[in-house]
Amino acid sequence: FIYLSLPEELGAIDSYMGENLFKINCAGCHINGGNIIRRSKNLKLSSLKKNGIDNPEAIAKIARQGIGIMSGYEDELGENGDQIVANWVWEQAQKAWVQE
Repeated sequence: FIYLSLPEELGAIDSYMGENLFKINCAGCHINGGNIIRRSKNLKLSSLKKNGIDNPEAIAKIARQGIGIMSGYEDELGENGDQIVANWVWEQAQKAWVQE
């Protein structure tokens, strides 16, 4: 059993920025939290947990540095962009990628 802390609700600006960074840099492969290249490496909560990614910091590190065949996006995301998009992805995973 892995304890996952729920993030605080993202502020409106961070949420907006996170969603836009995701759409621009991530959604090409991770549309709606999926993965068009390797289905098992999606952004759904169960897959994240199975792959040992259990917090926004782990997602930010992958966004920044890359993992496996995925390149890092540090330059594209800009300063703190990795953390902003990671917080947004983590929040979406908590909500099963269902938009309100």
